[in-house]
Order: sequence, then C-alpha cells, then structure tokens
Amino acid sequence: QVQLAESGGGSVQAGGSLRLSCVASGRTSMLYGMGWFRQVPGDEREFVASLSLKFGRTYFSEAVKGRFTLSRDNAKNTVYLQMNNLKSEDTADYYCAAADIYCAGLACYSEENEYEYWGQGTQVTVSS
Repeated sequence: QVQLAESGGGSVQAGGSLRLSCVASGRTSMLYGMGWFRQVPGDEREFVASLSLKFGRTYFSEAVKGRFTLSRDNAKNTVYLQMNNLKSEDTADYYCAAADIYCAGLACYSEENEYEYWGQGTQVTVSS
C-alpha cells in the first residue's frame, strides 16, 4: 500500500504563486506515475499534471500549461507542483495521486482510472 499526503495549499492573490507538495510513503517502489487533479465542489475532478517516474516525462492540462511545473525529490519521495501566475479559475481542492501501472505513452497518467492511490487534498484559493 501507498499513502499520500499533500501540503502547501492556501490563499493567494491572482498572479501569485504556490507550491504544493505530495509525500509518498509505504511501497513507493511499486509506483510508475504521480499526478495532480483538482476539483471544485459540485464539479467533476479535473486532471492538472502528471509525471512518469520511470521516464521523467511530464504532462499538463491546457489550462495550466506554461504556468505550472512539476519536480521531484527522490530522496524525500516527494513530488512538487509549482503553480505560478495563478488565476481565480485555479481555485479548487487539489489532490495528489499515484499510479502503480506501467505507461510509456506521451500523455500517461492523465485519467483518474489510471491511479490507485489518492491523497486527502489541499485547498487552493485564488482571489482576483
């Protein structure tokens, strides 16, 4: 089993930045991908970004491409989502997810059903 813990959410004004962290614990050696999703209450969960742990590839939704980046610290089993130039429409609960299935494509880990493990979420509020 794998456990995920997000942190770093908060309130920021439009144009500001936040960095979310996702720490994985447990059987992390079985993981192939990590991702971030977000959800506004009442709406469906939306893909934000993903990282292929084996190939190092990142993939971003069109809504955040050019503003958000992903990085990782293998020693800390942590993946970071750096969010820059935040907009009010980025306001949501952000969830970290981990996948234990292998994917070699260019758009891997962009679907919820590819993920087995989920964190509890961290709230991001962007005021205009």
